[in-house]
Amino acid sequence: MNKPLVGAFLAALLLGAGAAPVVAAEPAQQAQEAASKAEPAAKAVTFAGTVALSNCSGSVVRTPDSAPTDPALVLSNGHCLESGFPGPGEVVVDQPSSRTFTLLDASGDGVGTLKASRIAYGTMTDTDLSLYETTSTYQQIEDGYGIQALELETAHPTAGTAVTVASGYWKRTYSCDIDGFVHQLKEGRWTWKDSVRYTPECRTIGGTSGSPVIDDATGKVVAVNNTGNESGQECTDNNPCEVDENGKVTVREGINYAQQTYDMVPCIGAGSKIDLDREGCALPKP
Repeated sequence: MNKPLVGAFLAALLLGAGAAPVVAAEPAQQAQEAASKAEPAAKAVTFAGTVALSNCSGSVVRTPDSAPTDPALVLSNGHCLESGFPGPGEVVVDQPSSRTFTLLDASGDGVGTLKASRIAYGTMTDTDLSLYETTSTYQQIEDGYGIQALELETAHPTAGTAVTVASGYWKRTYSCDIDGFVHQLKEGRWTWKDSVRYTPECRTIGGTSGSPVIDDATGKVVAVNNTGNESGQECTDNNPCEVDENGKVTVREGINYAQQTYDMVPCIGAGSKIDLDREGCALPKP
């Protein structure tokens, strides 16, 4: 897993390299201008709506049907729960929590603190996610900080989609494409289904766990970042392996993964309440 962190690393280790300016030839400029007129450009992904946890990353999320007066939900990983890693088959539902989250603006600056009232849902079975219900409504967050929640995509993502992993913990983004989907991703005691595999450019690290994976074109959350194969081992902790429909095992050292989020949208009802019996909800039950 992209391990939760107890303390921060040296920030100097995480400085990105600057990009050199490029001068385009005139025909290329004309083609680019024509393309920009033909279709609107996608908005750049920012940190607005992301949060930093004590040891992980996360984001304030909503469904298309969320009301402004609903309690805001914070999305992260199941392995980022303050109670520790849920065991295989374990599902946490509606448990009290007083965890706090630092809310970030577009530039990655902390603008306020959100507080959880409960762990609405958490598991590491089939997927690796946690949802916290906060004491603030979506409207209160927007009025107080000028920040809107990130919307959850309701459809299965597609291979080749350009995405950005936005880490609130490190205030750093990673850009790549969805390379494909993994039938089963096994790591230690845990198994996840239909996981997102990134192209190699997304070299996520410890502390990026729980980061939203954002579709660059739509700005919607399509997955939650959770793990990567660090040293080429097979199916061990921090070294997940891929298992296909025929049981064939593949190890991809240095490749990182995320868990899709579209399938949890049907589980979120009125008032941000998790209802695992709602039509279309396929999340594991206790």
